[in-house]
Amino acid sequence: MTESQIQKKIIDRYEKDGYMVVKLIQTSKNGIPDLLLLKDGIAYFIEVKTETGRLSELQKYRIKQLEEKGFKVEVLHK
Repeated sequence: MTESQIQKKIIDRYEKDGYMVVKLIQTSKNGIPDLLLLKDGIAYFIEVKTETGRLSELQKYRIKQLEEKGFKVEVLHK
């Protein structure tokens, strides 16, 4: 399964649960996770990887930055 197919399944699942899901295609900060989930005044991020996908050092750094600012970040391997 491709990363895009995995993202589609995740987006569908969370939108059914009432989240607004934003796919972050291009941002001013490289390495930001793929998806931004918004619900009830809370934002959190999901980075999607295939079974064999690995986080880059920049992605690890961005995740750490977001967590230090109080955001929840998940890395989902499907």
